[in-house]
Formats: sequence, C-alpha cells, structure tokens
Amino acid sequence: MLNLPPANWVPPRGAGISDVLIVGGGMMGLTASLALMRLGIRNHRLLDAAPAGQEGPWVTYARMITLRSPKHLVGPAQDLPNLTFRAWYTALHGEAGWQALDKIPRGVWMDYLIWFRAVLALPVTNGIAVQSVAPGPDGLIAVRTDTEGTLLTRRVVLATGRDGLGGLRLPGWVPSPRGPRIRHSAETVDFAALAGKTVAVVGASASAVDNAATALEHGAANVHMLVRRPALPVLNRFKSMTHAGYTFGLPLLDDAMRLRLLRSAAEDAVAPPRDSLLRLAAQPGFRLHLATPVLAVAEDASGVTLRLPKGELRAAMLILGTGFAVDLSMRPELAALAPLVRCWGDALPGETGEYATYPHLGPGFELESREAGEAEWLGRIHAFSIGAIASLGLISGDIPGVGDGARRLAEAIAASLFREDAAAHLAALRAYADPELLGDEVPAAALA
Repeated sequence: MLNLPPANWVPPRGAGISDVLIVGGGMMGLTASLALMRLGIRNHRLLDAAPAGQEGPWVTYARMITLRSPKHLVGPAQDLPNLTFRAWYTALHGEAGWQALDKIPRGVWMDYLIWFRAVLALPVTNGIAVQSVAPGPDGLIAVRTDTEGTLLTRRVVLATGRDGLGGLRLPGWVPSPRGPRIRHSAETVDFAALAGKTVAVVGASASAVDNAATALEHGAANVHMLVRRPALPVLNRFKSMTHAGYTFGLPLLDDAMRLRLLRSAAEDAVAPPRDSLLRLAAQPGFRLHLATPVLAVAEDASGVTLRLPKGELRAAMLILGTGFAVDLSMRPELAALAPLVRCWGDALPGETGEYATYPHLGPGFELESREAGEAEWLGRIHAFSIGAIASLGLISGDIPGVGDGARRLAEAIAASLFREDAAAHLAALRAYADPELLGDEVPAAALA
C-alpha cells in the first residue's frame, strides 16, 4: 500500500562498489537497512562477524530474563504496523497471547529480529569481520575484511553495538593481562562450573545484577555483589528522555547544554531494573556489600582474592559489571582513525569527564575531523550506536529511539549522496526522454 521499496535512484559507481556498507547486522544495522531501503538507497550491504542468529547481545552475553523496555515500543519497525513486534507476536499467539505477555523474553526478541531480517530480505552477510577502515580511491571508503578482502563503498555506517566505538570498561585495579577467573559481564562465563562456589560481582548496573542472579540460578553457593556507593541508585532519569522534544531538539542545542542534560541524567547513576533486583534478592545465597570499593585483586589458578576496606574476600570467579567505554583507540579496526576524529574533549576544551572521548558527531551521525579542512573523508562514516548519545541523544542505542535514529541517518545519507551526484542528476534530467505527449492528442480539426 505504501509502494515500498522504491526503485534505486543513486547513480552506480562501478561493479562491486556499494553506496552504503553497514558494519553490524544486529538491531541497529537492520533498522538502518530498512530506513535506507525506504528511501530508495538499495545498493547497500550489512556485514556481521557473528553467525546468523547470533548477532548482538540477546542470545550471547545478555543475561536478563526479559527486555527492560515495555512490550509496546515500536523499535525497528519505524512506522510500519505489520513490522512491529506486536503484529508478529500476535500472529503467532493470538490477541490473548499478546495480552498475557508481560515483558518480552530476550530469546523471543531475537526470534523477532530474525523474522524481521528475513521478511524484508535485508542484505546481511554473516561470518565476516572488518579489520580496518581507510580512505580509498575517488572519494570512496576502503573497508578491509577478513574473508572478502577490501570492499569499496561511498558511506560506512558503524552499527556495532555497545562496544562498537570502544571496548570493555575495566577498573584500574584489574591486572593486565587477566586470566580466566576475572570476566567482564559481556564475556563468556561458564556458569555451570560455578555450582557450589563463591562468586564476586562488581557493580550495581543492570548487567551486574543479571550476572549475579544467573550465577545463583546455576547453583553458585554465594554471590557477593560489591558496590562502591553507600546505597543503590533508585532512579533511571534516561527514561524521561524518550519524547519527541529530545529526539528533535537535543541535536539543535549548543554543546554545553547537551552535555549538561546528559550529566544530569546520569549524576546519581542509573538504577538497575526492579524486576532484575527482585530476581536476584529472591536467591538465598545473595549478599550485597554497600560502600565497598575493591582496592586490589590477585588472581591465581583456583580463583581470586579481593582486598576490600574491611578485609579480604576469596572467590572462585570475579565478574565485572562495569559497562563499556567509548574510545575509538580501543577498537583495532578504528584505532587508525582515532587521532583524526573530533571528540567532545576537542569540542569543549577542558572537558575531562566520561564524554570527553565520545566522538562529536554531525546531525546525520557523521564523524567530524579534529582539524578543520583535514581528513574530510571522515564525514562519510556514520556512528550509529550508543556512542552517539552525547551528540544526538537516545536515538541510536536502545529500542525506544532506534526508529527515529534510523530515519535521521538515512535522510542524511540520502541528502549527501544526492548532493555529491548533483552533476550526474543534472545530466540525467537533461537526458530524460520519456514523452508525456505523443503528438496524436489534438486532432487536426481542432487546430485554429
């Protein structure tokens, strides 16, 4: 009914050259792909290093039982009702099944994304990893991969998830290198091997709570959750930032005000979800230690010893629920770009907080050059992930705003491609030869 998708209108640049290459085939990449298709930018590809059905965190390192978002959010479907999770779930389970559903189990959400990809026939290639991104010939971007060599494209979209613009955030007291007894919550953990043992978890984040609960549910004897703060945070102010004012207004604010809003949202830390904490607190082996920073840790072949303010704690495993850092220099495939990219620490001299290493993005998620007039090719790379939050708000990392973000991204790419090809469009306009009138419309008798 909406005549989608429209025909491709972007002039071809040559065999094997894509107009857009999306790095990441998870939720963000799929949503971006749909938005591009809807605008007639069909010569694009998605690459993902994971096997099909394993993209993103949902069935890999995510350990919550259900999503944290309400079930009614539109998410990747943008404004197409039949693509929504609700439509899909109701088709499978009926209206009664939808009404009975509380929150979405994470595995069911992955099933929905697999269907979403299949029903739209989105051009995803799995099992291919990006090794570097660099300027190519004739204004193209050269993307080197592990299985297909170097691919040429006009635009790159980095839709690589929570750690896609950085890496794991590790406290300074974590030894380097660390062994198998110290794991981050985003890494593989053999929970079955922890049955009957003591586990330590650092942090009060949602992931810290989920990992602590998972360990106990797999039979761990005790889980000690170590929290620096004297009390658990009770608010998630970011939930108040999901209306249209933030979506359309925050990118138009000056830099200082944008960061002021973000700092205000995070100033008291973000509370873990109530359901997650109740899940954990129901386990008899759970112990919460408030005002307990870790001072040092020593790892050996059988476990770890943590030095705490009131003594030592011995555990078979230490799990770090300490989140992710945004810092391009941490990504091997992006490290060469890091010195060239303008960050928030450059935009606001003196900014030394968490957001200092976040890339300062343009209105279409495009990277900016640290030095004006240099490395202008960076503007053809778009960072469509949680690292865009400082520049554009909550439209590129979570379910509530992903549709709005994808539309903004696709519209910016469409405009930039058209502007770049203006001469070709002019030539095509002048060469247009599909006649509206064939010469037989007016009979001779009607001619004065």
